[in-house]
Amino acid sequence: MTRPIARVLTLLELLQSGGIRTVAELADRLGVDERTVRRYAGHLIDLDVPVESVRGRYGGYRLAPGYRMPPLMLTDDEALAVLLGLAAGRRSGSTTAVGAAGETATAKIRRVLPERLRVRLDAVLATLAFTAPTREADIPDSAVLLPVADAVTRHRPISMRYTAADGRRSERTVHPHGIVAHSGKWYVTAVDPAIGEDRTFRLDRVSGVRTLPGTFEPPAGADPAQRVLTGLATAPYRHEVRLRVLGTAEQIHARLPAGIAIVEEPPPPDGAGPETERWARVDLRVERLDWLPAVLASLDRPFVIEYPDELRGLVESLAARLADSARRGAPPG
Repeated sequence: MTRPIARVLTLLELLQSGGIRTVAELADRLGVDERTVRRYAGHLIDLDVPVESVRGRYGGYRLAPGYRMPPLMLTDDEALAVLLGLAAGRRSGSTTAVGAAGETATAKIRRVLPERLRVRLDAVLATLAFTAPTREADIPDSAVLLPVADAVTRHRPISMRYTAADGRRSERTVHPHGIVAHSGKWYVTAVDPAIGEDRTFRLDRVSGVRTLPGTFEPPAGADPAQRVLTGLATAPYRHEVRLRVLGTAEQIHARLPAGIAIVEEPPPPDGAGPETERWARVDLRVERLDWLPAVLASLDRPFVIEYPDELRGLVESLAARLADSARRGAPPG
């Protein structure tokens, strides 16, 4: 690559880092005079790269949004970050890439990488192992996600069509105030102005989003992530469970995440320090009880089952099996 072309590409990389770069700064970084910097900027404009000239004392050059993405200049670390992010996003279900979009994006980035870097990054991706299984994701349509995110940012009401879990369809007008990705699913938290209550909607069940006139004031202190977790933990299930556990919410949530259990810690009694252990109340709603005894054992904290009685029997059965295994001798041979 000849030196002028290399410097033009370096100029593009500098501009892609964001903000306004003064001509003097660019000349210093490129090792050329200011007239040459202006000529290099002209070369980028000829290539349809949206370079803007900013006048004034602190003027210079910057990249403006263009009708297409300009050539990307990535460092080794940036390329690794992008490819690992795509790989991890696909496995965790947190990416919004629909169908093969994630694969094609990866292929496009790999295709423009230098051979030296491509071989090294392929080695990382080929040898990388994940401890968690691949999660199936319910991907929202970009035609839904993008306008909803815009409405959240600009505090604009939206109209949308929603299909509930039982197949019922409805037309909703809501005030969206947060987007949350959790366990391979995407949610929008919103206030339903017709009833004045907060609601959570699965984005993969949303269609026909329209931004409406006007603005709204988001609820004070709204925590969209906590709203989603609380909604999941309080959703109607077959069994309602209440426990008392001697420990803190942090200790309990290590085994019973917030999306499963609601933990209420009582205030410390008079004269007791903050380090004094207290019995926290734990409420769960679950479809099956058979997995809970092992999780409660893994808490390694004293606990009391308030209800249901069926859970007590399952815990006693597990305790008996564990005691029997502890007394059992080695098998023959």
